[in-house]
Amino acid sequence: MWEPSVCLIFLSALATSRAEISKDLELDYETASRLAGLPLHCATIEYPNKLSQVLQNETELLSPSELHPIFYGCFDWHSSVHGHWLLAKVGNLFPATELHQNVSTLFAQQFTQEKVDVELSYFKRKWGKSFERTYGWAWLLKLQEELQSSNQEDFQEYARILKPLADHITELYIDFLPRLSYPVRVGEHTNTAFGLVFALDYAKLDGNEKLVEAIRNVSLTFYSPDVDCPLRYEPSGYDFLSPCLQEAEIMSKIIEDNFEYEVWLQKFLNQLYRDDFSLEPGKVADRTDGKLVHLDGLNFSRAWALYTITSKLRDEDMVARLNGIADEHILTSIDNVVGSDYAGSHWLASFLFHALEVRNQAK
Repeated sequence: MWEPSVCLIFLSALATSRAEISKDLELDYETASRLAGLPLHCATIEYPNKLSQVLQNETELLSPSELHPIFYGCFDWHSSVHGHWLLAKVGNLFPATELHQNVSTLFAQQFTQEKVDVELSYFKRKWGKSFERTYGWAWLLKLQEELQSSNQEDFQEYARILKPLADHITELYIDFLPRLSYPVRVGEHTNTAFGLVFALDYAKLDGNEKLVEAIRNVSLTFYSPDVDCPLRYEPSGYDFLSPCLQEAEIMSKIIEDNFEYEVWLQKFLNQLYRDDFSLEPGKVADRTDGKLVHLDGLNFSRAWALYTITSKLRDEDMVARLNGIADEHILTSIDNVVGSDYAGSHWLASFLFHALEVRNQAK
C-alpha cells in the first residue's frame, strides 16, 4: 500500500481545476506536483487495461500485474513506463522535498529485483521481442537514463535494479534496426524517428557505441535524402506525433554541426523558413475518446520538436517565430491534462512535462 503522503499528493492534484496549471510554461514545483499527481495515482490502477499480448496458450491468460508487475498501471505498459519517467524527472528536479519522498516510496515498492526479472522474462518469450517496439522501448530507456544520471542515492539504486531490462531493450534495438528496411512514418506509436530519439540519448549516456552507431546508420539511410516533407497534410485524425517534425528532431541529433543541419532542414522543411509559416494546433472534438484525444498529445510533441529544432538555428527572428508557434500548441491543450478524462489523463502529463522540459532547456 502507498504511504498516506503519496495518497494526499495525488488526491490534491486530481482535485486541482484544469485552469490552475501555470500559463507561464515554467516548470515550477507546483506545476511539477500537479502533473506528477497523475502517474502517482494511476501507477497502481490495474484496470481498465489494454494488453498488447500474443498468447501462446491459455497459461498466458494472466492479469496485467502478473504479466507486468512494475508497469501494469496507467492503462497500458508504455504509459506506465513514461509515467514512471515523469516521476523520476520530478524527483531529480526537486530533491529533498515531499514530492521526491513520495516518488521514492513508490519506486521502492515497484523496482525490486524480483519484479524486474518478471518484466524481463516477458520480453524473452517467443513473441516478446516485438512487444512495445519501438515506442515502449524508447520510453523505458528514457526512464533508465533519468535514473542512471541521477545524483540521488536512492535513484541510483533503482537504476542498478532496472539496468538488466534496459540492457535487454538495448540489445533488441541493435538486433532490430539493421533489419528495418524502411522507416515507419506514422503519427502514432510505431513512428521510427520517435523511437530513435530517446534511445540515442540513452546510448550516449551509457557509452553504448554499438547502439549509437546503429541509430546513426538507420537515420542517415532513411532520412538524409528526404526533401519537401508534406507538413500541410498533417495531422491525421489519431496522431499524437508529427511525422515531419519527429524526423527533423532526430536529424537535429544526428547532424551535430548546426550549419549542416540547416542545409538539410531547408530542403526537408523549407516552409519553416517563410515569414508567413503557420501551423494550426490539433483540435480535439471528444476527450473521452482514447483515439481522438491523441491530438492533445500531438500539440505537446509538436512543441518539443519545434523547441529542439530551433536550438540549432541561427536566425533569431525565425527562432522566436517557431517558438511562439510551439508555445501556442502547448497553451491550446494545457488545460486538458489535470482533471481530464482517464482516456487522456493516464498519459498526457508525460507529454506536457517533456514539452515544458525541452522548452526550458532551449531557453
